[in-house]
Amino acid sequence: MRWYPAPVDSATRSSVLISEEEALDLVEDGMTVALGGFNTAAHPMPIVRGLIRRRRRDLRVIGATIAGLDVDLLIAAGCAREVVTSSVTGEALASIGPAFRGAAERGEIRVWESDEGILYAGLRAAGQGLPFVPWKAGVGTSLPELNPDLVVFRDPIDHQELLAVPPLRPDVAFLHVGSADRFGLGQHVGSGFGDRLLHRAAAKTVLTTERLVSNEQIRANPLATSVPYADGVVRAPWGAHPFSSPGFYLVDEAHLSQYVRSAEAARKGDGAALEEYLERYVTGPANHVEYLEAIGLGRLLELEEWA
Repeated sequence: MRWYPAPVDSATRSSVLISEEEALDLVEDGMTVALGGFNTAAHPMPIVRGLIRRRRRDLRVIGATIAGLDVDLLIAAGCAREVVTSSVTGEALASIGPAFRGAAERGEIRVWESDEGILYAGLRAAGQGLPFVPWKAGVGTSLPELNPDLVVFRDPIDHQELLAVPPLRPDVAFLHVGSADRFGLGQHVGSGFGDRLLHRAAAKTVLTTERLVSNEQIRANPLATSVPYADGVVRAPWGAHPFSSPGFYLVDEAHLSQYVRSAEAARKGDGAALEEYLERYVTGPANHVEYLEAIGLGRLLELEEWA
């Protein structure tokens, strides 16, 4: 169980600091990949862009309970065969992800229908090593018809009708945190949304972090450690851009609006703008550093949270 970090003998612990490319090496076609964050905040974007550059295919993508346009971008690039989330949106910028909408309407992706509670129940089942978790919400709705993985049963105690929610087990969960040390201890600024559950459910967890800090700094406030003992840590300042990173910078609405316009045009049959966007910001830059250079230091500094 991964809950709170216990003291580790300095002679036995080893660094899990890895490169962006080493993190991407963990993902093969057909895997189940979880992406942390929430809506327009704290998504591990170097990983998203890297998966697209590597042309990963047939991924089962588990997003946040309200997934952001990070998932939409993977769909637009043809990486996802199934999306597990309760919604894909972008707040006021996009009520529904345009690539998600188009692919779902055309039957190009499977949508694992759920609400937020059902998604969390599936992650809890995986984290606790259970074959399913009983859940009451959704009974009497069309959810079990839309999602045959949700099985209606009668419980043996009170004889209520309940849903059996199966475990959602990511092969790898990628999460973005504010601070982490080289031993895999990560700390969010703020709630961390559902990232803790994704970590507990996943076979492996990799963190992208705004700041790589010392183990002493992490242990100065151990209760702030929201992700203990990740399997890998990637140093990635501005790693959530164009989304926000709580405590560091705000969402880049202009950039996201550019993506939404291009993806919406592609949904309606004109893919030129989307191809241009992908070339400029995703497939063109070879890594996260080159992406930041494409955005420009001036624009990044404009987004600083306390500016």
